[in-house]
Amino acid sequence: MAVSFVPFPVGEEERKEYMLEVEGVKIPLHEARVSAIPFNRRWPGHQRPIEQSELIAFASFTIDGPVDVTLTGENLLQQAVVRPLSKKVSAKLQGNKVSFHLDGPGFYTVDLGSCRQVVHLFAEEPRDYFVSQAAPDILYFGPGVHRPGLIELKTNQTLYIAEGAVVHSRVYARHADHIRILGRGILDCSENKETILFEVEPANRDYAVDNAVRTHTVQLEYCKDVLIDGITIRDSQVYNIRPVCCEGLRIVDVKIVGNWRYNSDGIDMHNCYDIAIRHCFVRTFDDCICVKGFDYTQDEDALEVLSKRQSRFEQVLVEDCVLWCDWGIALEIGAETRAEEICNVTFQNCDVIHATHKALDIQNVDYADIHDIYYKDIRVECDGDNPTPVLQTAEDQSYQDKPGDGYLPFLMSASVFYHAEYSADAIRRGQNHDIHFQDIQVTASQMPPSLFSGFDEQHKSRNITIEGLFLNGKAIKAWETANIQDGAFTENIQLK
Repeated sequence: MAVSFVPFPVGEEERKEYMLEVEGVKIPLHEARVSAIPFNRRWPGHQRPIEQSELIAFASFTIDGPVDVTLTGENLLQQAVVRPLSKKVSAKLQGNKVSFHLDGPGFYTVDLGSCRQVVHLFAEEPRDYFVSQAAPDILYFGPGVHRPGLIELKTNQTLYIAEGAVVHSRVYARHADHIRILGRGILDCSENKETILFEVEPANRDYAVDNAVRTHTVQLEYCKDVLIDGITIRDSQVYNIRPVCCEGLRIVDVKIVGNWRYNSDGIDMHNCYDIAIRHCFVRTFDDCICVKGFDYTQDEDALEVLSKRQSRFEQVLVEDCVLWCDWGIALEIGAETRAEEICNVTFQNCDVIHATHKALDIQNVDYADIHDIYYKDIRVECDGDNPTPVLQTAEDQSYQDKPGDGYLPFLMSASVFYHAEYSADAIRRGQNHDIHFQDIQVTASQMPPSLFSGFDEQHKSRNITIEGLFLNGKAIKAWETANIQDGAFTENIQLK
């Protein structure tokens, strides 16, 4: 069985806590900085303390069929689980070695008994992108460490990051069509630091978002026909990928890892059209994948809202993804919903292998008519380590873990409400209707809670269908055992 990898370039640190072997081939482990604890606050005028983070390991390699894998280390605990559980990988722990068999390529996480002790494995199929370094309109980065500064893509350009390349940079495109970001290399944003414009007095640190300039790793504005395929994004300052008013966007086989800073979301999209996100791994501190309207900081006139389509968000498919969320929400619509409509959105065949606040959520804090939303064939794992999230309210506050308190995140949620910070104004409210949850599989000690609520009689959450809800493989048919909280201003919520 063929196994291959590209050696690390000089300057890329290898994580030596464990030794990984695939079919007897030693695979080096990359480092990624992640959140150590579910302890968060709104931007307080400074970056999150690094003491709230820690380093973990991940590996990227190619295989063309079934393989046997061993992971050896001195700090292994007394158990080992390979996630997603849907892959049905059985791990054997013997002394300081974990052994298991993989049927083929995929995104796997070896859980060694704690959410703070894991190794992410990106086992991928061999791939040739057929990109020539000499071709016109190609921005080519071969193996090695590169620091090119901001990469700005124009129409018909391709950014290629080869396997074995680590590019310390950000990517920006505006009114650029037919652009590509390709390759199996790493786009690393760890050297991207915020610019502090002015210091914030301690009394004002609950809301200090205006005191700094913070930039996203991949920012796309008003672009058409975009493909992002294969890359790994590491340590984003804010969002990893942020499309605004884009059309015809495809994100495939992208790995997002190493997020610990405030507001480090995965893929957050604003008023786009025709989006497909397939076969991605997303581990973030904050939300993983979000479908949003314009947010409360954006001026709609400045955003060139010149057509009806840009005031809507429609036709979205997210499928075959593996998600790990250290603080926020795994698959979300909202919270910012400044759009006339958000509709025809499907999340399907996804594994949420770690959730903290909520797994599947719709938060409508503005005026959008949110409808025809499908969560289908979603598997949520809450059987592991689930530390209780805490919102930090004081500068000197520390996180106090509560092991064994039985905390579980919310499973499903849909709500309409006014948020003092996130809502654009206090006048217009939206509604949620024709929301479908189908074949939702949960692994947990008990069913996590779900919550549905509206705003008033004119702005409800209604026509919500839950068809096929399972706990540890057992169908849940009764409202009480489903642990569903039906709040105010809801209508026609059905459990089938």
